Amino acid sequence: MVDGVDLRLHLADEVEPLWHATEAVLGPNPPIPFWAFAWAGGLALGRYLQANPGEVRGKRVLDFGTGGGLVAIVASLAGAEHVAAADIDPFAEAAVAMNGRANGARVAFVRRDLLDEPPPDVDVLLAADTWYEGPLAELVLPWLQAAAARGTRVLVGDPGRKYLPDADSAGLEVLQLDEVHTTTTLEDRELVAATVYALAPPSPRTTPSPR
Repeated sequence: MVDGVDLRLHLADEVEPLWHATEAVLGPNPPIPFWAFAWAGGLALGRYLQANPGEVRGKRVLDFGTGGGLVAIVASLAGAEHVAAADIDPFAEAAVAMNGRANGARVAFVRRDLLDEPPPDVDVLLAADTWYEGPLAELVLPWLQAAAARGTRVLVGDPGRKYLPDADSAGLEVLQLDEVHTTTTLEDRELVAATVYALAPPSPRTTPSPR
C-alpha cells in the first residue's frame, strides 16, 4: 500500500542516483524522473477513485502525464472498460508496464505529446500533478477545458503547485481535500495537502478551440 492507495508500486528511494542514471542514458539535463515516485496529486486522485469507483467503472479513461501509472492502474482496477496512460518520458512506459503487472491491471500506453492534438475521445480524463511549470500549465488548462467542453469528465489532482490556476476562474470544483505522505525527497515537506477537482465545462463564450 502506498499511503492509503491500495497498490504495489516500484518506486525509487532517492532521486539523485536515479537522475544520474537517466542522464547517462538520455544525456545532459534529463527530465525529472516523475515515473519513479508517487506524487501528492496522484496519491490524492488515486484515493478518490478507490473510494468512488463509479467515476470510471465501465468507462474509457485516459491518464494524462501518467508518470509511473498510479492513477491509471487505480482506474483499471476500479473497473474502467479501457485505460490508456499517456506520458512523453521514454522510461514511463517501462514503469507503467512493471507497475501494471505488479497489480494485475491492464493499461495501454501512449507515448507522444497529446497537447499537440485535440483531446481524445474518452469518457474520463485524469490529470494529476501537471501544474509544476509555467509553459506546461499554459497548455494544459485550455486542453483540459476543450475536453470538458466536448463532454469528457475531467478530474484533476494537485497539491496547490505554483502554476495551478485559480479554482473559481478555471472552473475547478473541489471534490476532495486530502493530506498525503509523499514518498520522495522532492517535496519541501513530508505531509502535503492535495485536492481533487472536477473541471466544469467552460461557458460557450469562453470555450477554447482544441489544438
